Amino acid sequence: MKIKTLILATLCAFAHGESIGQIKKTLKIGLIADPQYANQNEKGSRFYRNSLAKLDSATTAINTAQVDFTIMVGDLVDAGSKDLAPALQRLNKLKAPVHNLLGNHDYVEVNTPEMLYKAYQMPAPFYSLEQESWLLILLNTNELSEYGTTASSTERSAWQALTNRLKLEQRKNVQPWNGGISANQLDWLEKQLKKAEKEDKNVLIFSHHPLFPENGLEALNNREILTMIEKYPQVKAVISGHHHPGNFADYKGIPMITLEGMIETIDQNAYGVLELYPRRIEIKGQGRMTSRKFDF
Repeated sequence: MKIKTLILATLCAFAHGESIGQIKKTLKIGLIADPQYANQNEKGSRFYRNSLAKLDSATTAINTAQVDFTIMVGDLVDAGSKDLAPALQRLNKLKAPVHNLLGNHDYVEVNTPEMLYKAYQMPAPFYSLEQESWLLILLNTNELSEYGTTASSTERSAWQALTNRLKLEQRKNVQPWNGGISANQLDWLEKQLKKAEKEDKNVLIFSHHPLFPENGLEALNNREILTMIEKYPQVKAVISGHHHPGNFADYKGIPMITLEGMIETIDQNAYGVLELYPRRIEIKGQGRMTSRKFDF
């Protein structure tokens, strides 16, 4: 059986222009989006309590897949941190590290939104991970929002100025559940991209709010972010949550992937494993999560 496995790996490597040495550097990443657990009755297609059982099933399967780590792209809970403990308990069953992002629902009834990242065991509100030949950038698209800022903060003022401009432009994404990133975070993003360019690393960007397509659920200043990342061919994909049915679009050659939300439906789960190769990306979806493959 080992010989057959090696032959199959070799054929797969040749098919994608990769050597066996490169195949050994494959990264496997668990993917979870929008569990939105809450101890409350269902609303429409959202079955809040069922998310704990779905997280149990997902973590078991992701552990079996022997991933290097998992990324959860936001909205772990639906109604804020009062429901956080049981949800985090499920995530912490993962044997490999889990890297969280914050979503808009995570901020519900939070008094100090700038410190929320600590409750989610994150090193900072936005951060990056270096793995092999990859740089993974995890944005905080809640930074400029009403729900994610305090009344007297500079971020609240920047959010107000941004939304005023977007209203004049008649943008559909001016909604209370959407947010954007600050000029400071945008500068940080460019530094990360320049670092990847200098070190010849591939880049994946993760965010809670999608950047594209524009359907009213995209990040508030998505166009500024897109204008920046399109200058760097190192960016191989953007992976987001927030839009529970899932979505996909191509933006100037960059795959824009919106993962299906776990919260939806009474019993169908949604999670997956992302495999990163030197020349391709592959998502192996489970349940409602769509499987995708991209060569580059």
